[in-house]
Amino acid sequence: MVLLGKKILLGITGGIAAYKACELLRVLQKRLVQVRVVMTDEATKFVGPTTFAALSNFPVYTKNAETALQHIDYAQWADIYIIAPCSATSLARLISGTGEEPVSLCFLAMPGEKWVVPAMNSVMYNSPAVQKNLQTLRSWGVKVVEPEFGYLACGMEGQGKFPEPEDIADEIEFGEPSAKKTLLITIGRTQEAIDPVRYISNRSSGKTGEAIAKEFLRNGWRVFAVCGPMEAKLPKQCEKIEVKDAESMNKAVLKMQAKANVIVHCAAVADYRPKRAASQKIKNSRAVQKLELEETSNILTNTIKNKKKGQKIVSFALETENAWENAKNKFKNGIDVLIVNTPASGNGGFGDDFVEYGILTKNQSIELAFGSKEGLASRLFECTK
Repeated sequence: MVLLGKKILLGITGGIAAYKACELLRVLQKRLVQVRVVMTDEATKFVGPTTFAALSNFPVYTKNAETALQHIDYAQWADIYIIAPCSATSLARLISGTGEEPVSLCFLAMPGEKWVVPAMNSVMYNSPAVQKNLQTLRSWGVKVVEPEFGYLACGMEGQGKFPEPEDIADEIEFGEPSAKKTLLITIGRTQEAIDPVRYISNRSSGKTGEAIAKEFLRNGWRVFAVCGPMEAKLPKQCEKIEVKDAESMNKAVLKMQAKANVIVHCAAVADYRPKRAASQKIKNSRAVQKLELEETSNILTNTIKNKKKGQKIVSFALETENAWENAKNKFKNGIDVLIVNTPASGNGGFGDDFVEYGILTKNQSIELAFGSKEGLASRLFECTK
């Protein structure tokens, strides 16, 4: 689901996890959605409505600040209603339909998509009453974000912990794959060992690959990500295969290739590796050392050799001079889309949210321009869907 521009009503019920709803609100805003807040009386004892009014820049709907038909106005305004956290008491109110307070009133009046994020003591969460209520909500089409296992405010350990706000937002935005298509993408960088503590690598952060993976997830695709070391964080909805070096990445990609409709070679893979990696740390490293190198596996070439009918292959080309001309020379048989990027910001976009890029296909070309990595991902999706 594309969250950009959506209107979300955030319902907050009583429980210590109510303070985490502040962070959830901020996470949703960073994804460029509008948020309004509705609270139970119990919730206001943990975090005051003034806090949420300041964060959302909109009045909070509580029982003490209720106007006529406010439950209708707020519910009809929203595209999505998320109750997070949802206590056992509030869960029972949703099922009963009594509409005793603002959160359950909005639930009754909400015509659109509804989510609940239960958070409570693990024994309460696993009780037959709570599980039956959750199952009833699911049968009504309400979506449930399961609580995590961990240490709880009561001192016990078990399932009932409020999930990380980023994970909640990811669950809402990406959810389960709906399209019967699969993306296989390499992300990050590789590390080719010199000895147990040194290696040859590069500065790729994995942010471009992260943006691409999220774009395909957002559009309902299943995503397999073969990841080298990186700073980027992928949603849990990505099926990750973690590797370190080029050879491991090559084997993982070839093993998964047959499942993919689209393969995106986004990782910055080392072209060379030490011919022999020392088993122990090399002593006196400041002395002149002769490092003999050999080529690593060419993952792009290998996937082209094994390309199946209808499969699309995307490659990247980082160029420091004559970018467009050099990129055209790299566009060979088997490649369907070539992404060209240049070190416009002095580092090729490594670690940045923006990059200078162009797109080259068999039938069209998009000239070099400076833009966000999310914009690049969106254009790439349109070229491959």
